[in-house]
Amino acid sequence: MNEDAAKRRLGRGLAALIGEIDSPDPVETISGDDLVPISRITANPANPRRVFLETELGDLADSIREHGIVQPVVVRPAVESDSYEIIAGERRWRAAKQAGLGEIPIIVRDVDDRTALELAIVENVQRADLNAVEEAKGYQNLIDNHNYTQAELAKVIGKSRSHVANTLRLLKLPDSVQALLTDGSLSAGHARALVTARDPAYLAKKIVEGGLSVRQAEVLAQDSGAGTSRAAPKPAQGTEKDADTKALEKALSDATGLAVRISHRGNAGDIKISYKTLEQLDDICRRLKA
Repeated sequence: MNEDAAKRRLGRGLAALIGEIDSPDPVETISGDDLVPISRITANPANPRRVFLETELGDLADSIREHGIVQPVVVRPAVESDSYEIIAGERRWRAAKQAGLGEIPIIVRDVDDRTALELAIVENVQRADLNAVEEAKGYQNLIDNHNYTQAELAKVIGKSRSHVANTLRLLKLPDSVQALLTDGSLSAGHARALVTARDPAYLAKKIVEGGLSVRQAEVLAQDSGAGTSRAAPKPAQGTEKDADTKALEKALSDATGLAVRISHRGNAGDIKISYKTLEQLDDICRRLKA
């Protein structure tokens, strides 16, 4: 399958791809098997999902014991004969092993490494099965190894361009902060607020210990970015802004939805636009580039 065709098909979602087993492409071999021994199936080492909570696996194993596996696991032929590598459904496979099943239903797709990775990422993102760090690493993998742009990736996974960009920014955080994000101590909203902070590891610890909300984390990060001087300097005596400057500040603030300050000196000066979230920064960047 060529690259452009693969991207168009992936954009339709994994469910649509699985639904095509009755009308295979001429370049792909797609078959539906009833049941195969679970011992013949192996995990995909490139699966972007790394965290499988034991409590969730236990609940799913109980359900599988009671009702069986409702949705087949999607696999591809492995290098070893008579075995298969998982593309999508590793959690179901793990829970089935825990439930003691000897066989599970599969759908076989004969695809290359690139397509297998894309399908795994799309399936996990659509099911919201990835934590934010796993999602970011999956996106970066597609960008680095398969030449996706952020815009193309956003279209494929059905997310906004700003969502992809903000998720990728999380990889700039220190490992200690990423670990808190992975284990659920921090939410993605908390972590995004720390990306541009001076000491994200220290602030992350304060957020977790204080049980701060995302809004409180944003304020904390903003205050931290201002250094030791928390209060803005007051204008010197006799430098009160004139009515026209104030009116212009208000007009720009109304137009952007952000706080705008103008410092005018003679025929020159500067404009300061303040933002509180990365989404606001993305928005103002889009406007400036338009």
